[in-house]
Amino acid sequence: MAGAVGALAGCGGGSDATGESLEDHPAAANYREQPRIGELGGHVVLAFEDPSCQRCAAFHENTVPKIRSNLADSGTGAYVVRTYPVVFPWGKPATQALEATYARDDEAFWSLFEHYFATRSQFTVDNVFERTASFLNAETSLDGDAVAQDARDEAYDDAVQADIAAAENAGLGETTPVILLFRDGEFVTKVNGSVGYEVIAEALGEAN
Repeated sequence: MAGAVGALAGCGGGSDATGESLEDHPAAANYREQPRIGELGGHVVLAFEDPSCQRCAAFHENTVPKIRSNLADSGTGAYVVRTYPVVFPWGKPATQALEATYARDDEAFWSLFEHYFATRSQFTVDNVFERTASFLNAETSLDGDAVAQDARDEAYDDAVQADIAAAENAGLGETTPVILLFRDGEFVTKVNGSVGYEVIAEALGEAN
């Protein structure tokens, strides 16, 4: 159930707060270079997500819009994403495509990310590059075929591996989404699964 930490199979619970700063936390290494909604300087919702993950799709459908409206749009905080392909096999090539897209255009990255979640049942390892190219060609200003070729060639694998290394160095395990919450730059807690906005707001001191 969205909003219940660890209530779903495959989802862990919250972790104890460490007080570690955003600048020093291993999960946040190079966080300024990651896809982001909102401005840095306040709270940070740092999410490790797999484009093939059902729980991540639910999180994006139900919770991310509230993060955007309540934190990002108000200037209170930012939502930062790191891709972490640990669920279905097609998530790995999709992550390569996401990094190739992000290197070209931030808005196109978010469009592709949402497209993967919305149509994840249609993707396989065999069709992910073709379907990605078709979407980008039709819905963005990018050359989707060039993005797909870069993804095949793993042209941006350094960025992919940096996200995976950040997750491993922070001991996050292999369950997605993993959401780390930083209140005014200080780590508060980690939650797993398609948690509701209320859980995030309370941890960040923004609950009504």
